[in-house]
Amino acid sequence: MNDLASTAAPGRTLCPPAVRAALRRAAPGLAAYAAVRLLGLAVLMVWSAANGKDWHTLLTARWDSLWYTGIAEHGYGHTVHLANGAVHSDLAFFPLLPWLERGLSALTPLSAADAGMAVAWLTSLAAAWALYATGERLHGPRAGVALAALWAALPVGIVQSMAYSESLFTALAAWGVYCVLTGRWVWAGVLASLAGLTRPVGAAVVAAVWITAAVTVANERAGGVRFRALLGGRHRRMLLGVLLAPLGWCGYFLWVAARRGSLTGYLDVQGGWGNGFDGGIAFGRFIGHQLTGPAFAAGLGLLIGVALVVWLYVHGVRKGQPLPLAVYGGTVLLLALTAKGYFGSKPRLMMPAFPLLLPLAAGLARWRPARSWLVIGLVAAGSAVYGAFWLNGSGPP
Repeated sequence: MNDLASTAAPGRTLCPPAVRAALRRAAPGLAAYAAVRLLGLAVLMVWSAANGKDWHTLLTARWDSLWYTGIAEHGYGHTVHLANGAVHSDLAFFPLLPWLERGLSALTPLSAADAGMAVAWLTSLAAAWALYATGERLHGPRAGVALAALWAALPVGIVQSMAYSESLFTALAAWGVYCVLTGRWVWAGVLASLAGLTRPVGAAVVAAVWITAAVTVANERAGGVRFRALLGGRHRRMLLGVLLAPLGWCGYFLWVAARRGSLTGYLDVQGGWGNGFDGGIAFGRFIGHQLTGPAFAAGLGLLIGVALVVWLYVHGVRKGQPLPLAVYGGTVLLLALTAKGYFGSKPRLMMPAFPLLLPLAAGLARWRPARSWLVIGLVAAGSAVYGAFWLNGSGPP
């Protein structure tokens, strides 16, 4: 096998030469990812200068990045009461990114905001490496490069360069799912726990660990493996990974519950922001309103976009996408589409669902290199222009 898992047995620590070899294989994917993101940053700089805005401020000191910076500098406890009755508490933001901002700013001359951007840039490369490793394992090296480049070229890919938690989360989630895929259960549990300290959608990584473990045990039991045998060796590591996986996510929920004096404390905080889950009712009404009003074209485009991502998921599953990827990608997609609140955030919420891009990456890998890179280049250019336009306009909440 030509992947990271082939260099060491599951559950053992990788030696540095194996890591270096894996990194050398991933170098083309990392280079492609960096090139797409640098193009996005260059266009943002030019666009912002033309509009009299500071690109650095757009990346580090607006919207959610301000909340993360506030937590890093002062801890939790900040609440904003809006005139419309909404109550915005910083408890809505999970702690791993502000912890890293605080630690990095304490060790370097960077401000907390710049530390957040540095974390985003570094972890986006870590995410690209994980995506390359996944694509390489399933469809070969060219698919790995294409997957990393396509993720960089998402329409809202500029968020990967902001002091937001999407890059950090995707790096932890992608490596966590990869560890499930390759049978490295303890590492999968640790990474799932860290992802659960980063964003609420960390539950998707936990689901990938738990469901894959359950199906693995069920299949082995059906194959005649005795229950006593399931308690030894590799299965002990699987059990440990299963136990570790939800600790971060559950830990933060319980901490907020204790702080708020209610078991539904975190849900109450999200309710104050106008967020929550209603099975997609509010989102469906929003699309219907667009389709029946003057913004028909926007509503139609939104409907086509939703249909496309659902088709990509179904297509990947039908093509035999491995269970950990199917569970993780499906859970991220489900949570994004069934959430209520600010609907402009949905493309950003779906960004970590990288398994949706696997069918596209596999298809591009079968094309001639000149043709596939022409397509990726055009998509990257469109992403760069849209990202600059988006951040200089309404931008992400």
